Amino acid sequence: MAIIDFGGSKENIVTRKEFSMDKARKILRNETIAVIGYGVQGPAQALNLKDNGFRVIIGQSKAFKRDWNRAQKDGWVPGKTLFDIDEAVRRGTIIQILVADAAQRQIWPTVKANLKKGDALYFSHGFSIVYKNQTAVIPPKNVDVIMVAPKGSGTSVRRNFLSGAGINSSYAVFQNATGRAKDRCLALGIGVGSGYLFPTTFEQEVYSDLTGERGILMGALAGVMEAQYDVLRMHGHSPSEAFNETVEELTQSLIRLVDENGMDWMFSNCSATAQRGALDWRPKFKKATLPVFKALYQAVKSGKETARVISSCGKRNYQQLLAKELGALGNSEMWRAGRAVRSLRPREKAKAITRDTKGVAGRKA
Repeated sequence: MAIIDFGGSKENIVTRKEFSMDKARKILRNETIAVIGYGVQGPAQALNLKDNGFRVIIGQSKAFKRDWNRAQKDGWVPGKTLFDIDEAVRRGTIIQILVADAAQRQIWPTVKANLKKGDALYFSHGFSIVYKNQTAVIPPKNVDVIMVAPKGSGTSVRRNFLSGAGINSSYAVFQNATGRAKDRCLALGIGVGSGYLFPTTFEQEVYSDLTGERGILMGALAGVMEAQYDVLRMHGHSPSEAFNETVEELTQSLIRLVDENGMDWMFSNCSATAQRGALDWRPKFKKATLPVFKALYQAVKSGKETARVISSCGKRNYQQLLAKELGALGNSEMWRAGRAVRSLRPREKAKAITRDTKGVAGRKA
C-alpha cells in the first residue's frame, strides 16, 4: 500500500502497481463471481471482470425483460453464464449485489436462502447494510461481507476501463468470516478496473455517497444551473447565451482545468476579471449553501433519505413516475437549448465519446 498525504491527512491507498492484476487473478482463481442485477453498475463491473479473465456469471430476473435482453446482447448465455437470481447465487462463491438499493430488500430473501458457508457478499454501496432496520438485509455470520464502491456511474466505470484509465473506488470489509475478506475485496476492486482503492467503512461510504449525489454531484449542480439560467433569461439573454454561460463553458472548458490541476489552477487560467469575481463570490455561495448541506447530511445520517428511497422507488409504477420527472427535466427550455448546443459540437468529438465498444474482450484496465 502507498501512504499518500491528502492535505495533511495520510491514507493508505492501494494502487494497481502494488496490487497487480496477476495477484488479483491468483486470489480469485477458484471463485465464481455472480453479478446479481444487470441494470446500472452490473453490466460495467461484470464485463470488466470478464475482460480481465475472471469467472463471471449473471443473476437477473426474467421479469425485467430489458435487463435480461441486455445481458444476452452483451454475450451472456442463458443456462451457461446467465441465470435466474436463485440459481446464480447457488453457483457463485462471490455474490455481487448490484440491483437498485430499493430492490435489494426485495431480493434479499432469495439471496439469503441460497448462500453457502464461506461465500462473500459484495456490495457497491453501504445502503442495505447500514440501514438494516429499514432494509432487513442482515447477512449470516458465516459469509464475508465486503464492498467496492466505484466513484462514478456504470457508464463511467466501463468507459474508463476501456480507455485504460480506471475509476477510483473506495473499499471496506464489514464482516470477515473466512479470514480472506480483505484479499477478496481488494482483488475484486482491481478486477473491476479501479484506478486506485481507498479505505472507508460501510457507514462512511453511504453517508458521503448519498450526500454527494443529492448535493454537488447531481442535485445541487442541477439546481444551481437552473437558477443561473433562469436569472439570465429573466434579463433578456437568449437561450443559447444562457446555456453556454451556465453549462457549456463549465463542462467543456473550466471543469477540465479543475480535473487537470485543481481549482486554483483553473482560476489562474481565467481572465483577471473572472478570477477576481470568482474569489469574491465564492464565500457568498458557501455561506448560502452550507446550511443546506448540513441539513442534507443529517437527513442522510438519520435514515430519512433512505426511507424516501425505499418508499418511492419501491412503488409498482415508479418507472412511469420517474420517466415523467426526467421528461420534465429534459424538456425544460434549458436542456432543450442544451441539445441544440451539443448538436453543433464538432462531429469528430461526438464520435470519440460514443465510439462503439464491441470487440474488446481481453483488454485490461
